[in-house]
Amino acid sequence: MTETANRNADQAELDKFSELAHRWWDPESEFKPLHDINPLRLDWIDRIAGLAGQEVLDVGCGGGILAESMAARRAKVTGIDLSDKALSVARLHLLETGQKV
Repeated sequence: MTETANRNADQAELDKFSELAHRWWDPESEFKPLHDINPLRLDWIDRIAGLAGQEVLDVGCGGGILAESMAARRAKVTGIDLSDKALSVARLHLLETGQKV
């Protein structure tokens, strides 16, 4: 990470989410609230923006819960995150689901 990036990120938060990354897709884990709220936020985003055919940047995508859901609604999604471990989990989950993000 560059010096500029270090000033814009809370290393303790990055470390916390990196340690939990392997549990990202467990709907009963620490990420349960994300799983619970995902249908609501997905419907809201789709209603406001109309996801089909849109190019979407998911900043702070973590393990890809929202990114995958938007892709399932035919958005072209790019996900970025400062946690390499979370991105690895997202990529592995994409292999399991066959989604494209």
